[in-house]
Amino acid sequence: MSTSITGHSAVDELPGPDGREPLAGDAAGTGRLADRVFGGAATGAGLLVVALVALVGTFLIIQAVPALLNNNVNFLTSREWVPGGAEPRFGIVDLLWATVVSSVIAMLIAVPLGVAVALFITQYSPSWLARPAATVIDLLAAVPSIVYGFWGLNIAGQYVEPVAIFLQKTLGWLPFFESAGISAKSTLFFAGIILAIMILPIITAISREVFNQVPTPHKEGALALGATKWEMIRTAVLPFGKPGVISGAMLGLGRALGETLAVMILLSTLNPSAPWSFSIFNGGETFASKIALNAGEFDSPQKTGAYIAAGLVLFILTFIVNSIARVVINRRKAFSE
Repeated sequence: MSTSITGHSAVDELPGPDGREPLAGDAAGTGRLADRVFGGAATGAGLLVVALVALVGTFLIIQAVPALLNNNVNFLTSREWVPGGAEPRFGIVDLLWATVVSSVIAMLIAVPLGVAVALFITQYSPSWLARPAATVIDLLAAVPSIVYGFWGLNIAGQYVEPVAIFLQKTLGWLPFFESAGISAKSTLFFAGIILAIMILPIITAISREVFNQVPTPHKEGALALGATKWEMIRTAVLPFGKPGVISGAMLGLGRALGETLAVMILLSTLNPSAPWSFSIFNGGETFASKIALNAGEFDSPQKTGAYIAAGLVLFILTFIVNSIARVVINRRKAFSE
């Protein structure tokens, strides 16, 4: 093997596999150092997020356990909420029901609507309309939640009232639709509608980006085989974008579960002494709205611990939802591969 005067092998002077000239020694060393720095920074950022989540969970557990040990009723099944006094009695069944029902209603409305809007923008809309439509949808995410709450209470609620009355008359024989004797704009049903509007930009934006990444040959191949526009979307676009849609839906669900101000403004407080009702036309309080509305009661370790215990349940609920979503997405990826 021949060697140049400088002592470098002739192989060192050959271009790399990509056709570019090989890096000089100093440049290669700098590139490797940059890679190590970036890799270390990315690893550190990931570990920091995991550590923060672990610290939050640890804090909630430490603060909640003493209050739970002093509780005189079943924390998971009781409807009472008297966290102070000599014999504290507090349970989360009402809070859990209101949180889950309002979030489920929001998802049932927002996910199909968000996917439909994303499909319209990416597959049907002309180019001159697609960008303004996407911008308008994205701007909904910039509206403060307190504005949604007051808008729903003072404007949108009057339009939901006839719908609620119709559902109660038509399906009132079902426990989920029976009348609870309160205004429709203060019910779990209406809170779910407002939450759906609030999470719609998240679901739409992520679905839109995923649908835009569908390989063009997949779509053109389906059309070339004689598929209609909808058949192409059903066989090429939706299967490719399903993991992204699930991710967007779970992000939206996390927002719905933890929403505070809008729900606090809309929902009427449920009387613990009233008979239990499964109706979506009843009032209630979610975990987040309960904690925010009664923050002034944090005047003793026992009361504070009771509300932190409720926050711990919300933390665990959100963690479980995201874990399930991650499992579904990973299975879908494995299936598609």
